[in-house]
Amino acid sequence: MLRWLLRGFVLPPAACQSDYDRLAYEILFEDLDRNGDGVVDILELRDGLYNWNSSFGSNSEKEIFQTADSNADQALDFEEFVQYLQDHEKKMKLAFKSLDKNNDGIIDASEVIDAVKSLGIHISPTQANDILRSMDSDGSMTIDWDEWRDYFFLHPAKNVKEIIRFWKHSTIVDIGESISIPDEFTEQEKKSGEWWKRLVAAGIASAIARTCTAPLDRLKVLMQVRRSRMSKMSLVDEFKQMIREGGPFSLWRGNGVNVIKIAPETALKVAAYEQYKKFLSFDESNLGVLQRFIAGSMAGATSQTCIYPMEVMKTRLILGKTGQYSGIIDCGRKLLKTEGIRTFFKGYVPNMIGIVPYAGLDLATFELLKNYWLEHYSVNSVNPGLMIVLGCSTLSHTCGQLASFPLNLVRTRMQAVIRKNETIPMLQLIKEIYTKEGKRGFYRGLTPNVIKLLPAVGIGCVAHELVKFLMGLT
Repeated sequence: MLRWLLRGFVLPPAACQSDYDRLAYEILFEDLDRNGDGVVDILELRDGLYNWNSSFGSNSEKEIFQTADSNADQALDFEEFVQYLQDHEKKMKLAFKSLDKNNDGIIDASEVIDAVKSLGIHISPTQANDILRSMDSDGSMTIDWDEWRDYFFLHPAKNVKEIIRFWKHSTIVDIGESISIPDEFTEQEKKSGEWWKRLVAAGIASAIARTCTAPLDRLKVLMQVRRSRMSKMSLVDEFKQMIREGGPFSLWRGNGVNVIKIAPETALKVAAYEQYKKFLSFDESNLGVLQRFIAGSMAGATSQTCIYPMEVMKTRLILGKTGQYSGIIDCGRKLLKTEGIRTFFKGYVPNMIGIVPYAGLDLATFELLKNYWLEHYSVNSVNPGLMIVLGCSTLSHTCGQLASFPLNLVRTRMQAVIRKNETIPMLQLIKEIYTKEGKRGFYRGLTPNVIKLLPAVGIGCVAHELVKFLMGLT
């Protein structure tokens, strides 16, 4: 809509000029000023930006207002509007020249790939062409200055780095990172405090997803610690048994710890991730996918080490009988008194080892599936859409679970040992499981774990978008 307004209506009378003339600004201003009072408020600007180009997001009007409203009266008069557009056009000219490496006056796919690569994000030529297609108005598959200016005319991005972040977020050019480790916060997000809102939104979404799937998670743990002679019951019978033993609320036993540990685990993971990125590169903007994966895995290991006692308490609460523990604190106190401090780190080694195959396969599978879809089925967009991302996430998580599940089972079995000062060595336990239960013994409890993946991912995605909307995030 904005491009049509600029090219189809504004530019013909001003086509011989290098910059937009005052008439162009007046037409845009009048289009925004819906009530004709001579000023544009933030609601009018928001509606106008959405009508012109909805991909800019709901925070664009706030960023423009912070820059353009020089007298802080919460309204833009015509002179403030003109001054902002003239200053912004100069910045977009510098951004265009910085991407146009060969100075031929156009930006092609190779220059888009090189620009995105500067943030450690690798995209295919097809994805680069899709980015170009979103801005290309003449079908040349290259972007000249007029097309660049028209597309970013009222976008609040100030430089190439912010433009690349816009491409990354709006087109889902993804590097496979979990929402638990939000990356590439802008300076504006850091100053405004938006970064912590994103962490809170991710935490709330995770808590909702975990709570909704907690009965399946408890069933998985119960099946993991049982031996083969006790595993003949169907899933429905297992649920009935849990309800008979402790009532309907027993299905959520241990979920409190699972939710409480989200905050410290996420905070530690984010802080560690930032530090590991600095260790792995002198220039964070040039971190590659492999370096980010290593930093993410190390951050996960660090956060898991710090909150691991809560993992043990979660397992014990899940396995506990009705009335055995009155709560998290009571569970921790009893474990410390009867089994000693070492019990809080039972199963630590297989847990740490399992992080690498899970994270690695999850990342690789997600990238492979998403890029395959973009290469073969995407028509005019690099945005796969919610359903495709949901499907890719579910399949990638399933592959990661299959790769790490045996180690997860060994960890749970080690955590479940309740005798004081007794820790079964990991290799000995693996040998016992193989000898007594066979290869299938390492995948006991896999069925409820796989069943919960799709609703967990789906609920998490929907909850995350809803919470972001309620918190005013894009």
